[in-house]
Amino acid sequence: MVPVAGLLYDDDRITAFGLFAEAYTGLVNRFSSQLAEYGLSMIEFEVLIRLARSPRQRLRMTDLAGQVALTSSGLTRVVDRLERDGLVCREACPRDRRGSWAVLTETGRARLTAALPGHLALLERHFTSRFAADERELVMARLRDIRDDVHPGARPPQRTARR
Repeated sequence: MVPVAGLLYDDDRITAFGLFAEAYTGLVNRFSSQLAEYGLSMIEFEVLIRLARSPRQRLRMTDLAGQVALTSSGLTRVVDRLERDGLVCREACPRDRRGSWAVLTETGRARLTAALPGHLALLERHFTSRFAADERELVMARLRDIRDDVHPGARPPQRTARR
């Protein structure tokens, strides 16, 4: 007879998460190598892409920290490096003297644009090509559900329609 604990060790939920973690780690390693060719770390790329996809290509530092899962001080260090390299700049928040915006610069946009074709090729080769179009929609929906459940601060602000 197999002890009860042995059955728990073989639980498919543990296997599923382990496979997810191994796949994620492998993808990050591939992406990190490719992005390093453009002088970017994964977190720097993540900050730049979040800014590029935001209205007016800027985000409040507190919102950006939540989206990239960094503490305020961790994000400050990343933005300091990006600012030193001319890829982002900071702007004071007019409504909150303590707040500031991280803003993508033209140089940052150019660096991101140069890195994206290789990044997208790796995404297609190692991730998105594994799913049919209808499966991609389901995978994206489930990943958003999980993200919103375990890390609600990562959800980008809802865009409002202009009147």
